[in-house]
Amino acid sequence: MSTALRAAFRAVFGRDPDSLCAAPGRLNLIGEHVDYADGLCLPLALSQRTVVAAATRDDGRLRLRSLYRDAKPWDGSLDVVGPDHPPGWAAYPAGVIWTLGHPVGGLDLLVGESVPPGAGLASSAALECAVALTVDALCGLGLAATSAGRATLAAICRRAENEVVGVPTGGMDQIASLCCTAGHAVLLDCRSQTVRQVPLDLRTAGLALLVVDTRTPHRIVDGQYAARRRSAEQAAAALGVPTLREAHQDQVDTLTDPLLRKRARHVVSEIARVRTVVTLLESGRVRDIGALLNASHASLRDDLEVSSPELDCVVDAARAAGALGARLTGGGFGGSALVLLERTATATVTHAVMTAAVHHGHPEPTVRAALPSRGAHLISAHGRARKGV
Repeated sequence: MSTALRAAFRAVFGRDPDSLCAAPGRLNLIGEHVDYADGLCLPLALSQRTVVAAATRDDGRLRLRSLYRDAKPWDGSLDVVGPDHPPGWAAYPAGVIWTLGHPVGGLDLLVGESVPPGAGLASSAALECAVALTVDALCGLGLAATSAGRATLAAICRRAENEVVGVPTGGMDQIASLCCTAGHAVLLDCRSQTVRQVPLDLRTAGLALLVVDTRTPHRIVDGQYAARRRSAEQAAAALGVPTLREAHQDQVDTLTDPLLRKRARHVVSEIARVRTVVTLLESGRVRDIGALLNASHASLRDDLEVSSPELDCVVDAARAAGALGARLTGGGFGGSALVLLERTATATVTHAVMTAAVHHGHPEPTVRAALPSRGAHLISAHGRARKGV
């Protein structure tokens, strides 16, 4: 990959890159739609990653290119970057540089590999984190060298997505991409922004995780994600608590607005499920988390109403074929589902979900193994890039 990406960078920009950086997508094991309510999330980094090659400039210009799909090139001055500009995919890398305070005097950047967009695997966060790590290396900021520094980079990426792209996401995706370690999920406390590595030893337990991309685009920029966040904030205000993290189920039951009651019930119950899953994983009881994954999907489908016919089809087919647990992952409204199963049942369950999707007239899904992998990292650096490594 490194040799091919260097050659592609030379072909596009006429010179060698100073650095190559990679950042993974994430799969949220459990803890969905609670990050904006100061909740608890349990994501893991995937082997699928976004890789960027970059070289510095000294003229204040930013040139962005991607080899992936139909991403349009963008050229412009760093001075024009800000809220709602530039448009499209360019807002993600440009927004990170803007949020960092323009520490680089200009940049040529090429995306050579990408987490699949629209699959609910945090492709936008992977791009942001790869760019943040790139700027950190090229400018010698030194933030990636420590856990606290990586948390700072994650916060910067989150702000870029909130303020430049205009999507009010929480910080889970960026934390997962930057802070996860291989063989673990990371418990993120969204209130304190602290993280704890939680062992996820699937192999010893004879288990596997699959991520099933329904190939129906996962879109959170059409207002649905923001609407769910507003509901959580309105419910908290009605209960007189700062966020739903401080609420209990008996309080939620007193809400008179039935929609707010449903939305709040999901958040409060999901946070409780995360706590239970962590306890089970730390006790080596990986197999026992299946029922909690099932309960999470039911809550996302019925109380938060963020599932889709394609996601429900995958989840139902996987369970019917013997999976221990399955649920949608990510923001919902399309995207992917995760499936926990015996490793020996992988072929059977894969066949079942693909057959069911086609039978119901849905696109044939893409099924991948989900391996708890390392977080964002520097692949190589040359010249000036070595300053911060």
